[in-house]
Amino acid sequence: MPDRKGGCLCGAVRYVLNGEPQATAICHCTHCQKQSGSLFSFNLFVRESDYEQQGETRAYEDRGDSGEPSWRHFCGRCGSPVLTKVSSLPGLVLVKAGTLDSMEGLPAPQTEIYTDRAVKWLEPFAGATRFALSP
Repeated sequence: MPDRKGGCLCGAVRYVLNGEPQATAICHCTHCQKQSGSLFSFNLFVRESDYEQQGETRAYEDRGDSGEPSWRHFCGRCGSPVLTKVSSLPGLVLVKAGTLDSMEGLPAPQTEIYTDRAVKWLEPFAGATRFALSP
């Protein structure tokens, strides 16, 4: 994969991914729905060492079902969600796929989590392993 570039809506935050995502996942949890303002969040699990960012994000400390913290990073200027750092996944960042400059060649989602919270009329993603809760 060539370096992938992305950033927030206003351009104040830019990033480069210097490697392949370790995994791709759709999350249907209510926190991802609220943060994205959509039905789900499409996340790229990227080694933190492969993520280079220019510009500053602000972070909101969130706690999901596990009670463990996650830090949802967003642009303080335009509010675009950019990435999430999860305490139970050290060394990884979950980059919001919608912030990529191009979706060309993007791997399809491998996993869907919190499918019990997905809207009922949304079809499962072909080939993705589904979990009612986080695995």
